[in-house]
Amino acid sequence: MTNLHFEGLLIGIATFLIIGVFHPVIIKMEYHTGTRYWWVLLLAGIIAILVGLFFVANIVLNAILGAFAFSAFWGIGELFAQEKRVQKGWFPRNPKRTYKWDKENE
Repeated sequence: MTNLHFEGLLIGIATFLIIGVFHPVIIKMEYHTGTRYWWVLLLAGIIAILVGLFFVANIVLNAILGAFAFSAFWGIGELFAQEKRVQKGWFPRNPKRTYKWDKENE
């Protein structure tokens, strides 16, 4: 009982925090820029995977990088889903932006 291993707990807490941060980031990202910069999330995920594969030997940090990478990938889909939620009126529109569905209805 003297050897306690907190690695799993640390990975779980970090994953929870990463997902918790991504949620409002995706909402703000769609509000300010729409889906135009989805590729930033793709690039961030790819970079996190490559850093984990080639530069990080620590298993805890590697797992956290993996959680970040796949949260970024998941965020791409959520960014487009957020756009649909805005279109349905479930989230506020940015009055400074023109939405693509505004042009379709003209």
